[in-house]
Amino acid sequence: MKTLRLLGLLTIVLALSASSTMISYDEGYAVGDYAADFSLKNIDGKMVSLANFKDAKGYVVIFTCNTCPYAVAYEDRIIALHNTYQSKGVPVIAINPNNPAVKPGDSFEAMKERAEEKGFTFPYLFDEGQKVFPQYGATRTPHVFILEKTDKGNKVRYIGAIDDNYQDASQVEDKYVENAVDAMLAGEEIEVTTTRAIGCSIKV
Repeated sequence: MKTLRLLGLLTIVLALSASSTMISYDEGYAVGDYAADFSLKNIDGKMVSLANFKDAKGYVVIFTCNTCPYAVAYEDRIIALHNTYQSKGVPVIAINPNNPAVKPGDSFEAMKERAEEKGFTFPYLFDEGQKVFPQYGATRTPHVFILEKTDKGNKVRYIGAIDDNYQDASQVEDKYVENAVDAMLAGEEIEVTTTRAIGCSIKV
């Protein structure tokens, strides 16, 4: 009987596992890879691609959402990044990768409401069908990919966290994204190219 019970439990676990891994994952991008463009719906209803930003020198692509406490803690810093670097040719492109059937607070309508509340001036895109985040290899919210526009394509220059203290912006010691973008714009080597993204798992 114990064996039958164990087999039954194992069957249930495998079934649940299979149902929660419908998304097709690959390893995602590594630093030095060239990222493919995408076309995703912005909160204003228009489709947005990286190619739309003709004068961009690069992009700060951030997978984020409305509901994760880590993502919420970083909202003001994401706004500040866009305000600082958009005029230098490196805008923030925010993408919500979560499945709204799992997280209703991350629905497209909720995204529009949150963007209005916070005054987002950067694109906040919905990864409908969850096709883009697995391609990038994003696993958390927030998860940052800095891309540099080159003649060969959009080269991945940094992957990871925004900085080293999600809890308190005033206590940040290492501003990973700022340092990476500054070095990229100056044509210098980026000292820290990968860090561990700290945040909530992406809901599929």
